[in-house]
Amino acid sequence: KEKSLDKIRKRVSSCKKCSLYKERKNTVFGKGDINTRLLFIGEAPGKEEDLIGEPFVGRAGILLTKIINSIGFERKDIYIANCIKCRPPLNRPPSEDELRQCEEYLIEQIKIINPKLICTLGKYATLNLLKIEEPISSLRGNFYEYLGIKVIPTFHPAYLLRNPRDKALVWEDMKKIRSFLKNESI
Repeated sequence: KEKSLDKIRKRVSSCKKCSLYKERKNTVFGKGDINTRLLFIGEAPGKEEDLIGEPFVGRAGILLTKIINSIGFERKDIYIANCIKCRPPLNRPPSEDELRQCEEYLIEQIKIINPKLICTLGKYATLNLLKIEEPISSLRGNFYEYLGIKVIPTFHPAYLLRNPRDKALVWEDMKKIRSFLKNESI
């Protein structure tokens, strides 16, 4: 698995499929346990992630770590990736073209890691995987399927920093994740 992911990581690091490569400091491929049962997918790297080359290292990353810990996992126990591997300018949402250009990398990552469950974080990650044009508020907390793997969308941690009242909804989603993974291991 590690060698296969390294091959993709190298392709990503030299990718010039879209214009985002022109301003990136680093590509942000993904990080975590490649044998995990739980994969979190966000939309795109932010400023801190671009500087460091790792996903979810800023304020939203700190909150995501707390969310992961709340269901009995350490961050090292799961894998975190983004739909696109380069930061959009000014942290704007990724365009459809950028998502499409990076999609093969994400699909390959998912197939290699082969988790039991994917948790999409926010509107764009959910739309990118599920191709469903509905608000994240109506999709979150429900199970879907992608590449034969169960998917549960939830709010993005950055959204929760701006809307802390919705943390209770994410907690409900996390309890569903914990229950699903507990039943999968039986």
